[in-house]
Amino acid sequence: MRRFRLSTLMIVLSFIFVLAGCVENPSTNQGSEEGETKAEVEKGEKVVNIGYSGPLSGPAAFYGERTLNGIKLAVEEINNNGGFDVNDQTYKINLVSLDDKYLPNETAANAKRLLQEHNTPIIFTPHSGGVQAMQVFNEKENFLIGAYTSEPSITETGNSLTVRIPPRYDGYMEPFTKYQMERFGKKLAALPTSTQYGKDWTEMLLPHWKENGGEVVHESSIDFAKDTDFFTMITNALKEKPDVLFIGGPSEPTAKVAKQARELGFEGGFIIMDQAKLDEMKKVTGSYDVLEGAIGVMPLVNADYPGTPQFVENYREKYGEDPGSEAGLNYIATYIFVEAMKAAGTVDDPKAIRSHIQDGLDNLPKEKQVYVIPEIGEDGGFKADLSVAAVEDGKIVPIKVKE
Repeated sequence: MRRFRLSTLMIVLSFIFVLAGCVENPSTNQGSEEGETKAEVEKGEKVVNIGYSGPLSGPAAFYGERTLNGIKLAVEEINNNGGFDVNDQTYKINLVSLDDKYLPNETAANAKRLLQEHNTPIIFTPHSGGVQAMQVFNEKENFLIGAYTSEPSITETGNSLTVRIPPRYDGYMEPFTKYQMERFGKKLAALPTSTQYGKDWTEMLLPHWKENGGEVVHESSIDFAKDTDFFTMITNALKEKPDVLFIGGPSEPTAKVAKQARELGFEGGFIIMDQAKLDEMKKVTGSYDVLEGAIGVMPLVNADYPGTPQFVENYREKYGEDPGSEAGLNYIATYIFVEAMKAAGTVDDPKAIRSHIQDGLDNLPKEKQVYVIPEIGEDGGFKADLSVAAVEDGKIVPIKVKE
C-alpha cells in the first residue's frame, strides 16, 4: 500500500511539473517569440501598442531584424523625447514584435495575437505574403497594415486599411533592363527567390526583358528557406551562357548567390531584386568588386535627403552598422503614423488614422525626412521617386530614372 501511494504521488508530481513547464513558456506553443520596446510611462501619460510581425529567425532573419530596427529607433526617439500629444493627452509607444519566420500563415496568427493581447491599431510586416494574409481580415478586425513591400498588387486590392511604404517595384523594370542590355547584353538567366514576391517580380521582369529584344535563356528559382548551397542551380544557369543574372531575395543569401556565380566564372551583370540591398550584400561579399555591374536600389548611406545624415549617425551609434533602406523607410513610416494620429485626434481609430496619412506626410519634421515622400496615392501607397544605383569600378554610382 505504501509503495502504491508513493508511486501515485510521484505520478501526480510529474504531471504538475509538466503542466508548469507548459505554462512557463507560452510563446513556444504559439510558435512566436515576443519582444517589446517598453515605454517608461510617467504620471498623466498613456501607452499605445504598435505591432510588428516579421522574420526574426531563419534565412531572412537579418532582413526582418533590420526592418524592425528602424521602427525601434523611431519608437525610442519618440518616447525619450516625452512621447506625443493627441487631444491634450500624452502617449508613449510600446512596440510588440513577433517572429513569423517569413511564413504568411504565421503572420496571420501573430496579427490575431497582437490584436487580442495588445489591441494594436497598426501592425507592420515586411513581406508581401504576410501583408496578403492579414488583408483577408484586417478591415473586419479594424487594424491598419504598415506594409513594407513594393508589390503593386498589395494596393491594387482596394484594401482601405493598408499603407504600402516603399515605392512599387514595377518602376525598376525599365532602368534595370536598359542598363544591363547596354552594358552586358541581351541573354538573361533568372534565379530569384521562390517566394510569391519573387514569382511576381519574375512575371513582370521577364516579359519586359523580351519586349525589349532580350532572350531568357534559363528560368529557375531558389528556396532560401531550404537551399544553402547554390552550386548546382548556378551551374545549370551558367551552362546557357547568360550575359545577365536576375537574382534576389533577402540580402545575405542573395549575396552568396552572386559570390558563388563569380567563383564559377560568371563575368556578366546582375539585376538585383529590390528586396536585396547592394550595401547589405557587400557585407557578405567583402567588397563591391564581386558585384561589379550589378544594378539595384540606391544604398541609403549614399542617398541625399534632409534627414539621412543624422539618421545614419544615430543608427550606427545604436546598432554598430550602416542602415539600409528597410530600416530607413520603416523609421520614417513610424513617424508618419504618429503625425497622422496627432492630426486625426485619435490613437485607436485605424480608419481615422488612415484618412490623415497625408497630414502625417505634410507635418513630418524636415530633420526626420530620411526619404522625401510628397504624398500617398489614392491606392494607399507612398509616392516617391525611385532611387537606383549600379556598381561601376567597385563604387556605387547613381542611375537616372526616367520621370
